[in-house]
Amino acid sequence: MTARPANAHQARLLRLLRDGGPNSRAQLGDQVDLSRSKLAVEVDRLLETGLVVADGLAASRGGRRSHNIRLAPALRFLGVDIGATSVDVAVTNAELEVLGHINQPMDVREGPVAVFEQVLAMAAKLRASGLAEGFDGAGIGVPGPVRFPEGVPVAPPIMPGWDGFPVREALSQDLGCPVMVDNDVNLMAMGEQHAGVARSVGDFLCVKIGTGIGCGIVVGGEVYRGTTGSAGDIGHIQVEPDGRPCACGNKGCLEAYFSGAALARDAEEAAHQGRSPELSTRFEDSGRLSAVDVAAAAAAGDPTALDLIRAGGNRTGQVIAGLVSFFNPGLVVIGGGVTGLGHTLLAAIRTQVYRQSLPLATGNLPIVLGELGPTAGVIGGARLISDHLFSPA
Repeated sequence: MTARPANAHQARLLRLLRDGGPNSRAQLGDQVDLSRSKLAVEVDRLLETGLVVADGLAASRGGRRSHNIRLAPALRFLGVDIGATSVDVAVTNAELEVLGHINQPMDVREGPVAVFEQVLAMAAKLRASGLAEGFDGAGIGVPGPVRFPEGVPVAPPIMPGWDGFPVREALSQDLGCPVMVDNDVNLMAMGEQHAGVARSVGDFLCVKIGTGIGCGIVVGGEVYRGTTGSAGDIGHIQVEPDGRPCACGNKGCLEAYFSGAALARDAEEAAHQGRSPELSTRFEDSGRLSAVDVAAAAAAGDPTALDLIRAGGNRTGQVIAGLVSFFNPGLVVIGGGVTGLGHTLLAAIRTQVYRQSLPLATGNLPIVLGELGPTAGVIGGARLISDHLFSPA
């Protein structure tokens, strides 16, 4: 993709076509503040760039029928969601529909070189399947703070070897296309906003509970990243004064008590102490436990597993209650790997938020699980790069 929109009007038209699909000139005119003649000029210029194409006759609104306009069907975006223990890679069309999606286990602690070798191999596999001749752009999510303008991770607690690594520059050279990089929870928020449970909400929080805990903040339909890109790092809000040591170097952080790693550690301790026959059996079978094992034990009615989930949900709800009182969002979305714990977790979070925040903030506040699961991050990645490419050069 070499062409870019020449002005804000063209950028607006491209995003409308991305989010709403093919549309007639008349329907586009209803959504933008342009005269009919000015709209015709801008659409014709976009047609000349090849970013959009004519797509059949539109429904009649009286008079001569016009052609529908759609984004070029050959456009392809790559979405990459790097987690602590796995990576998702997907290719989408220009409307951000997922055409192909691969998930593989991966340890982010192996460092950026090893991880990106795996990402490039997965992208090549998608290309070889015939879904894309090449990529017009790529959006990458990583599980740590990112200095957004440069696309560089900064001192990520669970990503040794990544500090300062030029992710955007390195992958752009390898993929041969523009690349944008962001924190993984921001991509999850963008994915749920585009195609998930937050489609009609302008102001919401998206909390990702996985190996770490983070929060995507969407204000007026746009991700809020803060001055340096570290907004939403709620996993390192203290919930226990002088509590457990955390990977960030502080004590008592939420992440030290209820991330995937913390939950696994507490489950293994319960198994060793004989407090949970269900978890003990699972530990004997595999030699380790994870949030998946806790979820399965809870589903079987194991009291200890249920207590672990409720305790973690209470602490998470305590932090979210503070965010709700401060931000007054229209929706709270809970996502990430630990959401396999399901409605026991959700109930504990809701109880704390509704109990601690003011009625004016919570009276009409839905707190829900995300709809998209592992595809949220890759759709968000495609959305991130399309936002960049569908902006004036």
